[in-house]
Amino acid sequence: MVLRKKSILLIMVFLIGGFVCACGKEDSVAGESLVEDTEEVSSTEETKNTEEEAAVQWEKGYDLPVDEQEREEAETDCKKLMELYLDIYETADKGIASNVVLDDQTVLEIQKKVKDAGYPIATMVTYSNMENYESVDSFLKECMEGKRGSVVIYEIHNDGGLGRMKFIFDGTDMYVVSTRGIWNADNKPGISYISYTRLKEWKYTEKGWFCYELCVPEPPEVSEIMDGSCLIRIKPMTEEQCEMSERCVRGLGYQGNNLLCSNWNIENLNELDYNGMFEYLYGMKYGEKFNSEDYPNGIPKEEFESLIMEYLPITAEQIRDYAVFDEENQTYYWVRLGCFNYAPTFFGTSLPEVVDIKENEDGTVTLTVEAVCDMVICDDAVITHELTVRFAEDGSFQYLGNEILNDGIMHIPDYQYRIKE
Repeated sequence: MVLRKKSILLIMVFLIGGFVCACGKEDSVAGESLVEDTEEVSSTEETKNTEEEAAVQWEKGYDLPVDEQEREEAETDCKKLMELYLDIYETADKGIASNVVLDDQTVLEIQKKVKDAGYPIATMVTYSNMENYESVDSFLKECMEGKRGSVVIYEIHNDGGLGRMKFIFDGTDMYVVSTRGIWNADNKPGISYISYTRLKEWKYTEKGWFCYELCVPEPPEVSEIMDGSCLIRIKPMTEEQCEMSERCVRGLGYQGNNLLCSNWNIENLNELDYNGMFEYLYGMKYGEKFNSEDYPNGIPKEEFESLIMEYLPITAEQIRDYAVFDEENQTYYWVRLGCFNYAPTFFGTSLPEVVDIKENEDGTVTLTVEAVCDMVICDDAVITHELTVRFAEDGSFQYLGNEILNDGIMHIPDYQYRIKE
């Protein structure tokens, strides 16, 4: 009896133990299954979040992910072209400053070498034309017809580095892969950045300017407004247009003086800002910036009047009547542009370019000039005006009048005179 009871007890112990083990195993399996399910859900959520973030970034249009093949192609192309003109860069005068700035002649020499290799190449030299522009012109015209395609434009920077812009049109949107090639200290080409951005809007003008606006961060993401406007001249100016632009209008511009942004003629010279124009005419005549420190008490009467009369058909008496003159010291006032006498405008940064030249029967020449603005408004003709000049046999010239066409003066800021009496 005792043995039988012990046997029964032992059997019961084994049964209970087995049951407990079985329950523990089931709990363990259930726990492992729960962890796996949790990890799978977490992974799915992460993938979903990543996809949502990518979708948001594509919607924004900037800082887009660059395909690895696209990246390798951009880096290889940049370095290859930079190696092409290494000999010019190595021997160029780079000055003694830490930031290299090559002279225009060297930059244009580099451009010619890249041009001879068959690539579309532009520079940052004012009034310089893009070489091998034809493929870019065809690409943009086809884009306007809705045809897919891509084209690469190179640009020589003033430090000798290289910009590479690959424009890609998918039939609806245009994108650009921008790459910047730089020279290292040991004259080895390197890459400073590669970016992929959608163009918010773009147009190709009849005059040959490719105007576009890049997608950029906007408030409230950033505290300040960023300007994504860009202009690239594709179709070339004629050699004569470039020469006249450089000679007659570049030195004046549209800020600090009103020779090009007001209506006037030899019968109406009183509206011009003579105190403002002096420094610009000084720069045109002497090829250097006007240094006001040389004139602490104003600009001497004879020097001021002789320079103005060289460029305008005006008498010394008229200048004294129209300009702000210090009778006591016999000097003309001059002050630099600042926040108290000038409110910066996008129009003021525009570059004047001559688009047409007409010789008149009386021996004068009428230059049709357009203001090209690459900031915010991104316009290749903010105003169009006709500037009349007379050239002398010795190469000098005088301005005789300016007329802003098509009521353009109504669409630009009122001129601010630098000095008020």
